[in-house]
Amino acid sequence: MNISVQVEPGAPLASVIIPNWNGVRLLRRCLDSLQQQTLSSAEIIIVDNGSTDDSLDVLQAEYPKVRVLALQQNTGYTGGCNAGMMAARGHYLVLLNNDTEAEPQWLETLVNGLSAYPQAGMATSRIMLFDRRDVLNAAGDSYGKDGIPNSRGVWQQFSPDYATPSFVFGGSGGAVAYRREMLAEVGLFDESFFMWCEDVDLSWRSQLAGWKCIYIPNAVIYHHLSATGGGALASYYVGRNTLWVIARNYPPALYNKYRRLIWSAQWRVFTSALAAWRGKAARARLRGQLAGLLTLQRWYTYRREAMQKRRVSDEYIESILS
Repeated sequence: MNISVQVEPGAPLASVIIPNWNGVRLLRRCLDSLQQQTLSSAEIIIVDNGSTDDSLDVLQAEYPKVRVLALQQNTGYTGGCNAGMMAARGHYLVLLNNDTEAEPQWLETLVNGLSAYPQAGMATSRIMLFDRRDVLNAAGDSYGKDGIPNSRGVWQQFSPDYATPSFVFGGSGGAVAYRREMLAEVGLFDESFFMWCEDVDLSWRSQLAGWKCIYIPNAVIYHHLSATGGGALASYYVGRNTLWVIARNYPPALYNKYRRLIWSAQWRVFTSALAAWRGKAARARLRGQLAGLLTLQRWYTYRREAMQKRRVSDEYIESILS
């Protein structure tokens, strides 16, 4: 799924796209913070994934300037984000979770950061914990040679180590800006992921196509942990989609080099979940791993074609893996 690189005359500089599913308890805090943004040339799009709470009523009554795209059913994080990005008019497309609060300069700082680095197709925010505002939730995404994605700096107090703009593997879909030109080239989220790791997959595709990701430390948001998803549902999709990301994107020569590391990591996940099998999340993780293993072959043709089109070397990819 791709979008046009062209924008209409008079289009806003940025489009902020917020997927929502039964998140009325969170929307006011998020949208109120967006109304205080210093960047005036922006539109806000709420993509409602078939909510059954009062989300649509609240949006209509209290936020008439927000564009609302009401979907008839829950298409997942991927489907909601894609629908919003397809409808967006801005030069830069910015994804934001509904369980966040943005500092007033967040959007302007993020967009200016992406504009300042033409080699970057993505700019990722500094995400702090909502209730412990000196503790990092993510300073961009990392990806291990063992095939495990992670959030840079997670659970650490913010420090000078994370205070400088830097190139990172990828950006968290919870607060990231994408260059329209990049998305027109590499495509949007793969909706078969439904939720979780879809941003990791897009970061892989972007890096393979030669687009980098820049971390902008002064673009700050605060995030409620697992306010809109988590538990068994998240565990299943993480278990499955982590394997899908490897099967779709890991260059064959590097996979052969780190194969033992990759499957050792999956074995650790398996044994840890098996030891806790009485918990719903652990059982869901096991089901997700099994589903991933049983469907790996669906991505073999995809990966072969992706490797033929990539623009960067194995040496470059190896250099950005942690």
